[in-house]
Amino acid sequence: MSRKLKIRQKILLYILTFTALLYIVSVGYILLNSRKTIYDDAILKTQLSAKVTANEIAGVFERELSLVRTLSQAFTVYKDMPHEQWKKLFLDMYLPVLKENPQVYSLWDSWEYKSYVPGYDKDYGRFVITTWREGTQLKWLYDQRSIAGDPPIYGAYKKKGIEAIWEPYVDQVTTGKSDVKLMITYSSPIYINNTFSGIIATDQGLESLQEMVSKIKPVSGSYAYLVSNTGIIAGHPNKELIFKNISEAFADDAQNQNLLERIQKGEEFNYIKLDENGKKHLICYAPIIAGKTNTPWAFVLSAPLDVITASAKKTLYISLGVSIIGLFLMVFVLLFISDNLTKPIRRITEILKRIAKGEISNELIVNLNTGDEIEEMAIALNTSIEGLNQKTDFANQIGKGNYDSSLELLSEKDVLGKSLQYMRESLRNAAVEEEKRKVDDQKRSWANEGYAKFGEILRQNNNDLQKLCDSVIVGLVKYVGANQGGIFLWNEEDKYNQYFELVSAFAWDRKKYITKQLEKGEGLVGACAMEKETIFMTEVPDDYVMISSGLGESNPRCVVLVPLKHEEEVLGVIEMASFKILEKFEIEFVEKIAESIASTILSVKINARTKMLLEQSQMQAEEMKAQEEEMRQNMEELQATQEEVTRKSGEIEGFLHSINSSAYVIEYDLGGNIINVNDAFLQLIGVPRDQIVGSHHSNNLVLTEQQKKEYGIFWDNLKAGMAKKTKSKISWQGRTIELLETYIPVRDTEGRISKVMKLAFEIEEFND
Repeated sequence: MSRKLKIRQKILLYILTFTALLYIVSVGYILLNSRKTIYDDAILKTQLSAKVTANEIAGVFERELSLVRTLSQAFTVYKDMPHEQWKKLFLDMYLPVLKENPQVYSLWDSWEYKSYVPGYDKDYGRFVITTWREGTQLKWLYDQRSIAGDPPIYGAYKKKGIEAIWEPYVDQVTTGKSDVKLMITYSSPIYINNTFSGIIATDQGLESLQEMVSKIKPVSGSYAYLVSNTGIIAGHPNKELIFKNISEAFADDAQNQNLLERIQKGEEFNYIKLDENGKKHLICYAPIIAGKTNTPWAFVLSAPLDVITASAKKTLYISLGVSIIGLFLMVFVLLFISDNLTKPIRRITEILKRIAKGEISNELIVNLNTGDEIEEMAIALNTSIEGLNQKTDFANQIGKGNYDSSLELLSEKDVLGKSLQYMRESLRNAAVEEEKRKVDDQKRSWANEGYAKFGEILRQNNNDLQKLCDSVIVGLVKYVGANQGGIFLWNEEDKYNQYFELVSAFAWDRKKYITKQLEKGEGLVGACAMEKETIFMTEVPDDYVMISSGLGESNPRCVVLVPLKHEEEVLGVIEMASFKILEKFEIEFVEKIAESIASTILSVKINARTKMLLEQSQMQAEEMKAQEEEMRQNMEELQATQEEVTRKSGEIEGFLHSINSSAYVIEYDLGGNIINVNDAFLQLIGVPRDQIVGSHHSNNLVLTEQQKKEYGIFWDNLKAGMAKKTKSKISWQGRTIELLETYIPVRDTEGRISKVMKLAFEIEEFND
């Protein structure tokens, strides 16, 4: 006969026994998995430590590469300068760079003759400028190389044509000594019109990197070293291994782990090996990739395995002790409350414990049909679990950046739900503000870099107006991403003929020398100068300007004109056209730069004027000395000259009288208007003088179609001082007269063309 057990006895006999066994198995499983997780975590942290240090070294490499990269990009604009001038200019730039960068041992370049020497067609031959330190002194050397062909190392670099970190080599000064000093070369190619034209390079010692590597000891007994792309050990606590190849120093590892191949592929990996004392070491390799180089280095971190996993063992023992204590506590609790608890309550309690530990899932939902308060408790618990699941999903969506996800509140008193909704709105607003801040920071950074760039351009070219304008328009078009542009300057050398002159233009990486003049107020350039304000157009007429490229021509999407003002005085106008519509901050940048450009242009003009006046003054002083001697001689000749002048004056008066008697003489101003005629011409055409004077040259002039086309050129040549002979027909009062004419430009006492005199003869008279 079976014995009936009470609820408490059932709990003690069935539930307690089963729960204890389940607890032991679960805790055991969790402890074993925790040990593995902590062990893997220790390895991952060590690998991560190696990766962080590798990134720091890559930052050092990138910083040094940026130096030569910046120089190589900047030097592409000097290709049109005379060789002797850019040699001196580059040397003046190298020495300050070498002085301000003490880590650089030498700075050198290499220029391919084929890219700079006209008519040179060989694929080898180059010119080298080298600057280096020698004690506290900076020295330099110009020399020629590769005249008979490129050496292997340079030839290989030239073939690849990308920036590179060369393999370490032993400094000649330390060769044979106990302490080996390694050097490294950073280089960047110079490309002009997509053609390799040379390189810029620096030679530096590896002492700072070796010191950095030697200090890296994340745990006791660990050490680190540095390996180049070809396996050369560039830094190691054991100095005997420096400059050895890993294939020699660690032959077994190199063969078993394919070290050299994996380094050259830029892989991140680790493995475990035994040291000479039989202790296991974790060896972590992290790639070092800098700039655009394709020759990764590797940072290697070696750490004793027992040291990095010591915490895992300690955690395991502590967890085991805590688990045993927990088991005894659970038995005690069940014994204590067994009289008052039932199985459903036990189940609900376990669920609540899991929720209390942060576990939320649909697996926690309990189905009870007891029909009492316990069932109501279960329903309320299920409702809470479903609400928490929804809130968890909602929080996860927010964590992924999905701020449009929605959450249904359990009731008006759902405080947690309302808090999550408020958090979503706060994060959404923060994300919008952060994005706006990043955009503003990028704009400010872009503008600040531009101010520095153009400040350097203006400083370097403040003694040559043409070179200044060329450099400015090239840099400005490229920096704002436009496609073409030009600089118009106000030319007031001739006070009677002032105009805006296109002094420099740039389009599609080709400089155009274009002759173009605009009167004040003419076109958009003139309007911009008159209004002293920027003009920005996004609807450009089809016939305004065309942007040409190798693929054809197209109308730009926007045109911007910015006045070059200095204290409200407009010195010129910058005009740019672009396929892309320039943004407001880019236009504001151009306006700000335009103020500095205007100030520099004014300074250059003043300096040029001052220099010219100084030279004139010096020349005049020398001429005065010579003229004093001439004056003495001329005074003696003056009396004889006066007698000769008197005689000549009589002859000239007779000559002019003869011309007026035998030819038709008409005088014109530079606009082609008649200002005087002789009596013979008035008698020929039978028209009073007051009707002739003031009329234009083209009036009553019979022209062919070809003569009409060339009429403007005819007068331009006369204004330029060129005498002309021609035949023409004039019609007065129904009578056509054919004349043989000679036009003679007449200069005033200052040598300028003031009027044009025409001597004409009627062709009929010659025929008679």
